[in-house]
Amino acid sequence: MNPHTATPKGARPKQAPPTLDPTAFGLRLRAARKRFGWTLAQLAERSGVSITTISRAERGQLALGYENFTALGRALEMDMNAMFAGAGVKPAPLAGPVVTRAGQGVVYRGQAIAYEFLGTTAAGKQMSPIVGTVHARRVHGPEDFVRHTGEEFVYVLSGEIEVHFDHGEVLRLGRGDSLYFDSRIGHAYVSVSRQLAKILGMTWGESVSLPATAEPAAKKRAPRA
Repeated sequence: MNPHTATPKGARPKQAPPTLDPTAFGLRLRAARKRFGWTLAQLAERSGVSITTISRAERGQLALGYENFTALGRALEMDMNAMFAGAGVKPAPLAGPVVTRAGQGVVYRGQAIAYEFLGTTAAGKQMSPIVGTVHARRVHGPEDFVRHTGEEFVYVLSGEIEVHFDHGEVLRLGRGDSLYFDSRIGHAYVSVSRQLAKILGMTWGESVSLPATAEPAAKKRAPRA
């Protein structure tokens, strides 16, 4: 055994973080829509997300940004934790401390940020904590601004970011800086340091109380033509 690669006694061996790729997420999204008996058009109407975006996401051809996957989660009464839990893991109501070991959150690469979702086994929790790697380098246009209900907190773990708001304000944050704001205001994160910035983020107000595994009530099914 190579002494330079051996795991120290008592230390946990490093494991690759579980990753939820767009294809796996798309299958979950489609299954949730089918449980309601909704067409793409019906889900688009209820969520405000375009038919094209939903269709491409279901086929694994598009990674969704935060605004779109939270909008779809609300429309489908799909808990954020169920959306991003590891394969084969079914979140349960919070009944005690939930530990996420270092590097073992569920990773999903969105349009501007690679999200590592933490505490995904706790269904319906009031906060949605993530460790994010900001890979966006600039704001291309109005479509890059994200808006969602609730409030948002971000703390810079490494590197530097700019937070752009749709009213024109730009805030630059370095390692150890933090920001708290109303997330209904359009906002976009970009890395401005040489290396991609890493952040700790927290949102409030996005939890959905009903688990994704629950069958939708009959009165909520779309009427058949």
